[in-house]
Amino acid sequence: MSSLSTQEIQDRISSKSTELGFSHFGWSQLTRPLSFEFYNSWLQDGFHGEMSYLAEHAPVKENAQLKWPRAESALVFAIPYFPHPAPTDSNFPLKAARTSLYAQGMDYHFWFKERMQQLCTELNQIFPDQEFIPFTDSSPILERDLARRAGLGWAGKNTCLIHPKKGSLFFIGEIYTSLKVETHFEPLPDFCGTCRKCIDICPTQAIIEPRKLDARKCISYLTIESRTTPPEELRSAIGDWFFGCDLCQTVCPWNQKIFKGHLSIEPQLELSTEPLLNLSTESRTDLIADLQYILTASGKKLGKDFLGTPMARAGSFGLKRNALIVAGNQKLKELQREVQNLLAHEKLGELASWTLTQFEK
Repeated sequence: MSSLSTQEIQDRISSKSTELGFSHFGWSQLTRPLSFEFYNSWLQDGFHGEMSYLAEHAPVKENAQLKWPRAESALVFAIPYFPHPAPTDSNFPLKAARTSLYAQGMDYHFWFKERMQQLCTELNQIFPDQEFIPFTDSSPILERDLARRAGLGWAGKNTCLIHPKKGSLFFIGEIYTSLKVETHFEPLPDFCGTCRKCIDICPTQAIIEPRKLDARKCISYLTIESRTTPPEELRSAIGDWFFGCDLCQTVCPWNQKIFKGHLSIEPQLELSTEPLLNLSTESRTDLIADLQYILTASGKKLGKDFLGTPMARAGSFGLKRNALIVAGNQKLKELQREVQNLLAHEKLGELASWTLTQFEK
């Protein structure tokens, strides 16, 4: 066993974290999550929608040792995604389709985990008899609860973790370890106060009360996780969001303060055909090209073109569904032929018909 003190371990991790691009970190003992009762109630209310795995994984989220018997503590790391640390290259097929900030780069499940694995390798050299396992949110972990216990931020009214000096535009990752690490991190106080900007700006009113999100109404869920077409009453509210949504984060005063006005808080971006508005005209042209490509490309081509990016998660059906919704909401009549070609599609036909109806409104 290494003779390093807790402070020496912390200093080594801190140095390596900076080298790997992590913005802040902490650790916590792997005890029962503070918010587990709230999480269980959320599941019982059905707010998780089609994400049945969230309920299936609940026992492991409550007791990590059911899956990882040696796990005693968790090192928790944050890495900013604005600007994105792993941007896509010039061959990325989309130019103007409005996407969430986290998705404007390569899939963090791969590169973030690789960076944490580097740290695990170094820690294994110090503690060869101990276990270190890196995770991103694809594993059954209540990571925001864990990050809060590790002092990485407080749970905002938009359900995201917020840090007063880092904002909320960061990924969270964990390293489970058999080390019994004494924690020195106190959970941060709640600094949301009386602010409710995140609640008020949501186009679909998905935040039904502070810190309680109905995923079935969330634009990010509807355009990424869902495997069906959204209810008709929600389609118009999705606006021009092709993949994900950032509004409840970009409107947050803490993010506005940190990023000094560089974050868009427009629920729907305007696209004009007026020749004097060159930027808007160019954006409209680029958006039409993006959606035309999505609507006509084969599933195989879409899978190849988006390999290694977050958009691969939506699959061919999800990407075409999203393209139809944006095309309808933005009245992109130039895509009428491409939309008509999907009228006979088994799963997208009804949505294609709705899109054509929007063109005429």
